[in-house]
Amino acid sequence: QVLLVESGGGLVQAGGSLRLSCAASGRLGSRNVMGWYRQAPGNQREMVATITNDDRTNYSPSAKGRFSISRDNAKNTLYLQMNNLKPEDTAVYYCNLERLAWGDNYWGQGTQVTVSS
Repeated sequence: QVLLVESGGGLVQAGGSLRLSCAASGRLGSRNVMGWYRQAPGNQREMVATITNDDRTNYSPSAKGRFSISRDNAKNTLYLQMNNLKPEDTAVYYCNLERLAWGDNYWGQGTQVTVSS
């Protein structure tokens, strides 16, 4: 019912920037929360940032001040602008959509971000 497709990952040097995108399609619901999560090898998946459909945001401590989450509801697209990247930001980044009316959530396939020192 919902398809999420991430793009924008890649290899960047420490201090550099990347912008991730997540194109959503299907029945997204009138009330939802979209977010970015990441998982590094050997680690659990962790929240990076979330945003509601009325633009309330939440950031992890490691993302606050460096990353910015936004969404374009007309295009059903989620973004994550990542600045001042660090090697510890290296991970697979996943897009997530939680549909509040149905209480379910969906994941994208992930996009690799690698930050070299």
